[in-house]
Amino acid sequence: MDLRKSARIVQLPSDRGSLRLRAQLNALVRQFFAERGVLEVETPILSAAGNTDPNIESFSASFSGHVDAGPRERWLRTSPEYPLKRLLAAGVGDCYELGRVFRNGEAGGRHNPEFTMLEWYRVGWDHRQLMEESIALVEAALAMAGRRAEVVVESYRQLFLDELGLDPLHAPVDELRAPLAEYGIGPEGLGRDDWLDLLITHKLQPAFPRDRITVIHDYPASQCALARIRPGDPPMAERFELFLGRYELANGYHELNDGAEQRQRFERDNAVRRERGLREVPLDESLLAVLDAMPDCAGVAMGMERLLMCLAGTDAIADVLAFPFAEA
Repeated sequence: MDLRKSARIVQLPSDRGSLRLRAQLNALVRQFFAERGVLEVETPILSAAGNTDPNIESFSASFSGHVDAGPRERWLRTSPEYPLKRLLAAGVGDCYELGRVFRNGEAGGRHNPEFTMLEWYRVGWDHRQLMEESIALVEAALAMAGRRAEVVVESYRQLFLDELGLDPLHAPVDELRAPLAEYGIGPEGLGRDDWLDLLITHKLQPAFPRDRITVIHDYPASQCALARIRPGDPPMAERFELFLGRYELANGYHELNDGAEQRQRFERDNAVRRERGLREVPLDESLLAVLDAMPDCAGVAMGMERLLMCLAGTDAIADVLAFPFAEA
């Protein structure tokens, strides 16, 4: 027997500290929601429908069983959002899921194609109420690691005005592109929302202090995803994002519960996919059939590896994984 090979087999894949930290965080999450009466649920990982978002690529798998089981092609979930909303429509009430999700092509120092997502929904809440609970959960996680953070809550528009002197809702695209000239980003195929996203990732986000929770709320209506749009001049998407330091941890919405409107958004996503030469993704007809029955609610998804990276003080996602993708 090759003793050197045997030693490699029994060696811990990650240091004990990161493994224990993940276990402690999972326990904290479950205690946090148990104290608030939020039910933990499990939903399917494989689905007959995919995620239409043009910026997210799904893994697909083939089912070899009897045709009566439904479509042979199945999609690994990119989040548990759609089945959780089906449960909400069925009357399950406040609920959350802590589980694995999958995104194709996202591998690197800060991304892993397989990761853990926490997603939860609060019936009768809007995005502002859910912002407060999201902050409370991150503060509890920080306290577990012996840390604290200041909290800054600001609207999307005000953040751009304060930090860049730009009005993201009205500035011409050329003005949005100007601060990014140093990066040499080609304009081909990029629209207004793409430049706004680049301003956040290249100019705003890197400057967020390490020990600060930054929450940005009320996004342009064009960035609504699955959020409600609040009428006004201009209309705004009732959405928020939460950052710890420069890492985006969570994305939340005052959820849309209009099946016809959601279908139109999914179809617009697939139209963008066609324009980009990407494969169209089958719509989640099971979700669309019951979305009108979903109660008024707010929901948020939080990346656990990102939070673990912040707690561990590392910029490498491999440091908080038992086995990164290259070794899986």
